[in-house]
Amino acid sequence: MSKKEKAVVVFSGGQDSTTCLFWALQQFEEVLTVTFDYGQRHSAEIECAKEIADDLGVSFKVLDMRLINQLSPNALTRSDIEVKDGEAGELPSTFVAGRNHLFLSFASVYAREMGARHLVTGVCETDFSGYPDCRDVFVKSLNVTLNLAMDEQFVIHTPLMWLNKKETWKLAGELEAFGYVRSRTLTCYHGIRGDGCRECPSCKLRLEGMRQYLAEREGIRV
Repeated sequence: MSKKEKAVVVFSGGQDSTTCLFWALQQFEEVLTVTFDYGQRHSAEIECAKEIADDLGVSFKVLDMRLINQLSPNALTRSDIEVKDGEAGELPSTFVAGRNHLFLSFASVYAREMGARHLVTGVCETDFSGYPDCRDVFVKSLNVTLNLAMDEQFVIHTPLMWLNKKETWKLAGELEAFGYVRSRTLTCYHGIRGDGCRECPSCKLRLEGMRQYLAEREGIRV
C-alpha cells in the first residue's frame, strides 16, 4: 500500500469512523469522507461529521440515502421504535437492513469518480452487536463483488475489524486522538455528543471500553 494513494472514509462522526479517519490520515496522502443521510433520527450526526471533517481539513460529501428509511423500519430511523438489544437470537432494533452493503457500494462509486481505490470503514466483528453486515466475511465478499461490478481494484480497509471497544480506544490513543474522539464524536442513539446519555446500548459499550482502556493505561486492575 502506497502512502501516496487516495482513500475514501465512510464517515458518520462517531467513535469508530473518526478513529478510522485518523488512521487513514496516517496511511494515505489524500483522504476524503462520505456521509449518508438515511433518515436517521438525529441530523446532529451529519452536522457532527461535517464539523470533524472541516476541522481535520478533509473533504466532506453527503449522499442522500433516505430510501433506506422507506425499506427498513428500525430504531435509528423511527422515533416510535424503542432502542433495545436483540433477545432470543433476534437482531437489535437498531439494525438497519442493507445499510453497510449500500453505503460501501455507493462509497465505491464515489471513490471511483474521485480517483480513489481505497475504502475505509469502521465495521467490527468483535463488538458488532449482532449486525451481520459488520462481519469480515461480508466485507471480503463485497470487496470482490465491487471489483467485478466496476472492473476496478478497490481495497476495503477495516482497521477495527478484530478490536473490541477497549482496543479501539487504545488505537485512538496510539493515533494521539483519544481526547478528540472522546469529546467531539457522536455515538449515542439519543444524539448526545461526547460520553452521551450513558444509558443506550451504544453508550454503554463505548463507556465500558473506555473504562477498561483507561484502567489498563493507568495500570489499574478491573
